[in-house]
Amino acid sequence: MSAFQLEQTYNNFINGEWVKASSGATEPSINPANRNEVVGHVPASGVEDLNQAVAAAKAAAKSWRRLTGAERGNFLFQAANVLERRANEVAEAMTREMGKTFPEAKGETMRGVAILRYYAGEGMRKTGDVIPSTDSEALMFTTRVPLGVVGVIAPWNFPVAIPIWKAAPALIYGNTVVLKPAQETAVTAAKVLECFEEAGLPAGVLNLVCGKGSVIGSALAEHADVNGITFTGSNEVGKRVGAAVLARGAKYQLEMGGKNPVIIAADADLDLAVEGTISGGLKSTGQKCTATSRVIIERNVYDAFKEKLLAKVEEIRLGDGMSGESWMGPCASEGQLKTVLSYIQKGQDEGAVLLAGGNRPDSRELAEGFYVQPTVFEGVESHMSIAREEIFGPVLALMPVDSIEEAIELANDSDYGLSASIYTQNVGSMLSFIRDMDAGLVRINAETAGVELQAPFGGMKMSSSHSREQGQAAIEFFTAIKTVFVKS
Repeated sequence: MSAFQLEQTYNNFINGEWVKASSGATEPSINPANRNEVVGHVPASGVEDLNQAVAAAKAAAKSWRRLTGAERGNFLFQAANVLERRANEVAEAMTREMGKTFPEAKGETMRGVAILRYYAGEGMRKTGDVIPSTDSEALMFTTRVPLGVVGVIAPWNFPVAIPIWKAAPALIYGNTVVLKPAQETAVTAAKVLECFEEAGLPAGVLNLVCGKGSVIGSALAEHADVNGITFTGSNEVGKRVGAAVLARGAKYQLEMGGKNPVIIAADADLDLAVEGTISGGLKSTGQKCTATSRVIIERNVYDAFKEKLLAKVEEIRLGDGMSGESWMGPCASEGQLKTVLSYIQKGQDEGAVLLAGGNRPDSRELAEGFYVQPTVFEGVESHMSIAREEIFGPVLALMPVDSIEEAIELANDSDYGLSASIYTQNVGSMLSFIRDMDAGLVRINAETAGVELQAPFGGMKMSSSHSREQGQAAIEFFTAIKTVFVKS
């Protein structure tokens, strides 16, 4: 299928060269579908390695920002072409390293290609406005300037798309980048960096440092020469990153958790709603920040919807993501599996009723993987842990209501506000949902997961630091406005 090879050793990418961690230490990246398979060995870097990467990015910043947007865009176009050519190899690395099915991994990789091409085009867009001056002999206008060195801290659940949708706008607007990927998907990150290297990106413009978040992520957030941090991950870690960056007066962008609701109205197309709920909640093993978690159903159709949902859940086939027969892969790590199982137990302990799943599969062929059955609860109250806390696994909580108004109120009863959707044919219900739902992304007759790359993405409440990623909105974070006044 591809040129991907197991058990290779990968290095950091600093100043245009592949270099070992200063300590020489590495650690294995394990296939979550088979704990006995080593996907590759990745650096266990320290602060010294991070400092070298930041120094390289800082040294490259001046020449990189002096290129025209079109010149920077050409490098992104070339990287997109390389990534497209190597899409199967990168997608296989992703599937073997974090478990999502190969078709999902291939789709994500091609999304990375599209993001690169989109931001390559952004290099030709305007970067300012002319503003009337009260002085008739003066010209006043704005332009945008890069922040400088940007640190990218990326999660393991989208190891191609998220690093690219952070790095690509950072680069096109003239910044240099130090990428700290999740250690669980560092092999995939190295494959992506190989594409930029092959595209001829100048040395130091994009650097990769692999290591523990507590070491590399913290040092990146605290580094005096890093002018901005863009982070996607858990709320707990995000708050620490934000506090560290704020303390030294740099810029930060946090995209964090979600507890995303879908509302099923009495007039909904139930087959479509079931399809969207399963896709939104269970694809990628529920390991998406926009994954459906709470399913809020008008009581008139609750039983009919539940019956259809459980029938479809029963059909889901678990297995290795490289198998064409698998619909859902494993949790990305043993730690994530334990977290999901602990929440399933909490749900039962707190009085929710288990309708489906709830355990590891008993199949011998899945015994060495971090698999958990797709799980459905009912009798879920809004105060329960499974209704309030992000699980990041294939767990759905069914919650009946008597009206759309009650549904929206329940949907908003959360510390999070990332995404939400409603299935209805009623225009009034759609408009009420759009107006009253406290979420950064609202979707009508579509699943909660997913956003188009040209559209702004980000959350409300505890889901975000309230900036937006992707689309033209990305320029707001990765640049600063400079006002220019010229008088002859």
